[in-house]
Amino acid sequence: MHMHFEVEGGNFSRAGYASSEIKKVLKKLNVNAQTIKRIVVSSYEAEVNIVAHARKGKISATIDNDKIVLQCNDEGPGIPDIEKAMQQGFSTASSEVREMGFGAGMGLPNIKNNADKLEINSEVGKGTNVKITIALSSETN
Repeated sequence: MHMHFEVEGGNFSRAGYASSEIKKVLKKLNVNAQTIKRIVVSSYEAEVNIVAHARKGKISATIDNDKIVLQCNDEGPGIPDIEKAMQQGFSTASSEVREMGFGAGMGLPNIKNNADKLEINSEVGKGTNVKITIALSSETN
């Protein structure tokens, strides 16, 4: 199963839409509740990063029998120092974004904590690609 979402930079009223739709599908597939939580936290953090930092982006979710792969690609400023961006509390969010309660510097660390595999590729001035892989638990709810 494959799902695809367009994400508009700066549109915080739609932030979380893709994550919510992914969650609905995972519930219908009877995926373990703890696994759904890990996936939704990861997808939401990636989605908010696109909204907060990029002009636009795309999120795709590919679900098979044993895993979900989230591909989050944006057209944004890029990340000059990925290692630094992975540190909790480090943020390049604007003061406007922070005043809305976002940009606390927890996005990428939260994704890392919930993902089984995380790959980040970024080019300054072009954008960032984040690939998140999470195994689907065989346990029932």
